[in-house]
Amino acid sequence: MPKTDPEPDMSRKAAGDGLRLRFDHRLIQGLSVRYSYSQGDEEPGIIGSRAEKNGFLSRADFLRLCRWKTPRSQKKCAENTPELAQEPTRVAFTCTEEQMRIGVLMLLRGVDLPTASAILHFCHTEPYPLLDRRALWSVGAEKPTRNKPKFWWSYTVFCRNLAERSGVSMRVLDRALWQYSQENES
Repeated sequence: MPKTDPEPDMSRKAAGDGLRLRFDHRLIQGLSVRYSYSQGDEEPGIIGSRAEKNGFLSRADFLRLCRWKTPRSQKKCAENTPELAQEPTRVAFTCTEEQMRIGVLMLLRGVDLPTASAILHFCHTEPYPLLDRRALWSVGAEKPTRNKPKFWWSYTVFCRNLAERSGVSMRVLDRALWQYSQENES
């Protein structure tokens, strides 16, 4: 039988799995202002506002948000019916269990942890970071275990603590992490 990781304990605060910010946290605001990503993120913000109002993602908004995060998954994402887009997102936005929030989103065709993190980042009322290779590099996760819920939870707690200590929103922190990598990763 293949070895599997034990279920992550998402009910407690995680230590951060050795994550550390590669730059002084006082630079977060300035980095965020310099953030420039060709796709922009105005549309995901609008999608998130609609999802908060409705309590779920419509299929059209689900597909737009998935395309923003990773265009490669579009064919699989398009296999989800309107009901399949709505129900898991409704559960993810209302349940209190972290493992359920992320897990139910990954039941959707074409959705893995990075895309599920984008859905939570833009659409959930609680702060969630985007799981992105650039942002992960900026916190010292050069070879992240991107598809492991335990790592995702450690990263989420790390980012929540960092954003709180720095007095910034999760969106500002995410932009800064992405931009720092863009400017410094070799």
